[in-house]
Amino acid sequence: MNDSEIIEQALPRIGDWYACSRRVLPWREEPTPYRIWISEIMLQQTRIEAVIPYYTRFLAELPDVAALAAVEEDRLLKLWEGLGYYSRARNLKRAAQLVMRDYGGQVPRTAEELRRLPGIGDYTAGAVASIACGQGEPAVDGNVLRVLSRLLESEDDILAPGTKRAMTQVLREHYPAGEAAALTTEGLMELGETVCIPNGAPKCELCPLRSLCRACQHGTADRYPVKSPPRPRRIEERTVLLLRCGDRWAIRQREKRGLLAGLWEFPNEPGRPDEEALRSRYPQALSLSPCGEAKHVFTHVEWHMRGWLLELPEALPGFVWETAESIRARYSVPTAMKAYMKVISEQ
Repeated sequence: MNDSEIIEQALPRIGDWYACSRRVLPWREEPTPYRIWISEIMLQQTRIEAVIPYYTRFLAELPDVAALAAVEEDRLLKLWEGLGYYSRARNLKRAAQLVMRDYGGQVPRTAEELRRLPGIGDYTAGAVASIACGQGEPAVDGNVLRVLSRLLESEDDILAPGTKRAMTQVLREHYPAGEAAALTTEGLMELGETVCIPNGAPKCELCPLRSLCRACQHGTADRYPVKSPPRPRRIEERTVLLLRCGDRWAIRQREKRGLLAGLWEFPNEPGRPDEEALRSRYPQALSLSPCGEAKHVFTHVEWHMRGWLLELPEALPGFVWETAESIRARYSVPTAMKAYMKVISEQ
């Protein structure tokens, strides 16, 4: 069989398998366009297990488009705190405001209209349109590309944009509509997450496609998908200063653009000044001591951080000074600062 014929036979099997094998997840229990949209944005770059409590808390406070469109940004970022990639949250709010203005508060039901909203690309548009609205539109992400690469023994690099476009097109030619569209989209995702897994050997004995899968038949699953090596991350050495005055700590808000835009952080700077250099800059400090090292990995850069705790006799200007409890409750602090949030909580 050629690729198209394999896909044509595979899609009904995936839908049937998913109908019997689906996991219970909160966004699957009431798959409205809004709920599927929120879940898919949260699931980008984030494990399902990590997303569930965030999703539950987010929907409890922002149950519909109107609530999302109206939420204050600081509160939105606090709800998102720990998920990372904060531009996703800002795009959600921007998109919700457009939905209120242009669509009467109803999330669009076609992939074409969904793609016009900030933060919604081909994958999310396809997921919402097929799962929540029964449109015959595929949603192709890394899980789906891995399943299809093994199924077809494809030698195409899955990180190349052309590969995703080609896979999407061959799926679209055979994609069902209605309830079957939702089963197929969810089934492809589920298959990649639980059976045709990314790390470790695929569980071919559990796969509904094993009699169609070329890689399974030829014992070549470990060779697929083909993927070009990632570019090495840039390393940045940074120094984090925990400035304390009584029971209050210095924090500041990052710029509105760029990495971690608009979030709150402890003062930090590039480089690794030693103790002597810090004492010369803060001669008023009552005490100065190291408070640990930490590393945080972003997509293209790693922060290697060293922390210093400075006791000051009075609050310095240029910062917001708050208690540890207040910082935890009210301010959106990025995960990059998690190790130092722990330090101030223990003081």
